[in-house]
Amino acid sequence: MSEAATLLLDAPAPASDAPDARHAPGTLVPVPGGMFRMGSDDHYPEERPSHRVRVDAFHIERTPVTNAQFARFVKATGHVTFAEVPPRAEDYPGADPSMLKPGSLVFTPPPGPVPPSMEHWWRFVLGADWRHPLGPDSNLDGLDDHPVVHVAYSDALAYAAWAGRDLPTEAEWEFAARGGLEGAEFAWGDELAPGGRHMANTWQGSFPHENLLDDGFLRTSPVASFPANGYGLFDMIGNVWEWTHDWYTTSHPEDASKPCCVPLNPRGGDPSASIDARAPGLPTPRRVLKGGSHLCAPSYCRRYRPAARYPQPIDSTSSHIGFRCVVRESRE
Repeated sequence: MSEAATLLLDAPAPASDAPDARHAPGTLVPVPGGMFRMGSDDHYPEERPSHRVRVDAFHIERTPVTNAQFARFVKATGHVTFAEVPPRAEDYPGADPSMLKPGSLVFTPPPGPVPPSMEHWWRFVLGADWRHPLGPDSNLDGLDDHPVVHVAYSDALAYAAWAGRDLPTEAEWEFAARGGLEGAEFAWGDELAPGGRHMANTWQGSFPHENLLDDGFLRTSPVASFPANGYGLFDMIGNVWEWTHDWYTTSHPEDASKPCCVPLNPRGGDPSASIDARAPGLPTPRRVLKGGSHLCAPSYCRRYRPAARYPQPIDSTSSHIGFRCVVRESRE
């Protein structure tokens, strides 16, 4: 890792009584190893079956990577993100030539109720990228401490490599998100809003046209705006989806029949198996996203839970996907 990256990411966290102590992007938090039950038998099919997994101890970043952090990475390396590069016609046969320009998907709420289909609220916006989250006329003013978005898996991996880190596996991410609460529905317990308190940046109201803003945020929120989980991690649920290392599979493996056979540090899937049969004509490998986002709503997408997962094409970016990094102890 470069000296610049070391200074940026491994600086000591502020003292606990400092005003910005909870806002320490890049700070690593230790997560103990152990066995846990991954997935859920109570929600979406791809979360099944619930099964035991073991992970070794590791460190994970306290918050998602912010716009300010990502800007320093780009300044240091000259990295050009996936959304800033024009798509190649040979990669998208039959595509409208006018759309083969740099851009990304931006959530665009409709004026009223619409059928529950994503084309009604996602729009491919030419010129949308991490610097211009809503399109070419937008910017990052006031968003330095918000999670970076419009990053593809390759962008997240490039940042991690520059920082001397890696992306978490799905098992590591879920173990960390649970914060030591084995079997709990959410990262903080079994109630979505205990006592009426919002614990994450999610959607309130009738999705996708009515956002009541009960949690105070229309889109992304500054990292650490909501309570940390049991491991001291912020935004593991809501705000932005987060990339993981694993290729997507439509279900989890069966639970091991004996304790000796419980998988240790699994890295799931393979590229060919990750092609989502629900999207014929789009044979793009998909990685697992975790954590849900500010667009997850009880009325549409209840994926604001540690067990939830989503298949994201590696050649797609959007206004609600970010990432965070891990550091693993040496493993033989």
